[in-house]
Order: sequence, then structure tokens, then C-alpha cells
Amino acid sequence: MSTLELDAFAAWVETLMRQRGYDIDSPRGGGKSRIADEAGVHRAAVTRLLQRQSMPDLETMRRIAPLLGVSVRDMLIRSGRVAPEELPLAAQDLPPGGRTPTIEDFARWLGVPEGRREVFVKVVSQFLEPDAAPGEVPAEAPTAAEPRRRAQD
Repeated sequence: MSTLELDAFAAWVETLMRQRGYDIDSPRGGGKSRIADEAGVHRAAVTRLLQRQSMPDLETMRRIAPLLGVSVRDMLIRSGRVAPEELPLAAQDLPPGGRTPTIEDFARWLGVPEGRREVFVKVVSQFLEPDAAPGEVPAEAPTAAEPRRRAQD
């Protein structure tokens, strides 16, 4: 792993930590200790990542991901340890019968915690066609196979 990869991953994690309200910037903020305590990991693992000394191990990522509101899959891909095609979405995560995925489906794929999905659906629904039912994705919305590509267009 290169220094650039570690730096990019650590910067992404730092952003997520700040967005979730962890004070990781001030020496007495307690954010690093709070994350470590809530995740059940050693504080040194959090510190080493934030100081760009080492990538966290799988167990640390598995425990920190839910606190940051992301999936372990996303953590592993962002860390550079695996490519997206090495961790395809499980068949049970795909909509049955080829139906159009709902906003709830996209929330699950994005790693939105279950307790926040209802709010996610309401907020995202506001940006879609006014005639679409809440949680329903309009016809021109990206399909399950193309959400990232369409978002980048």
C-alpha cells in the first residue's frame, strides 16, 4: 500500500468522523477515545490511522464502519484492500424479479444505517419527480447496475 492510498483513506475517515460529530481535531476533544470506546477497539488503532501510520485491520474496520454510517464493504474498497468487483453486492440485496430498485434499496447499498433510512428516503424523495410515490425511484433514475456511473455524468 502506498502512502497516497493511506492518506486518501485516512482523509475520508476523518471527514466521516467529523460529520458524525467526533471532535478529532482538538487535543482534549475526546473524539478519538470516544470512537475507540464506542467501536470497542484500541485507541492506538484510531490514532495510527489518523496519523497516517498504518491502515486498520479488518476487525477494526468492521467495528468502526457502523459508527461512521458506512458499510464494511465500502471501508474495504476505500482502503484499497479489495476492488468493488471482488465484493459484489449479494443477490439477496438486489431487488427481486428485476424490479426497479427503490430509494430504500439504494440506502441499504450505500450503507445508510437502518435507523436513518426513513429520513434518507424522505430527503432523497424531495429531489425526485413530484409525482413519484415516496421511496419510489422514477423511471429515469439509475438502475442497480449503474448508480455510480450515472452519478458521475
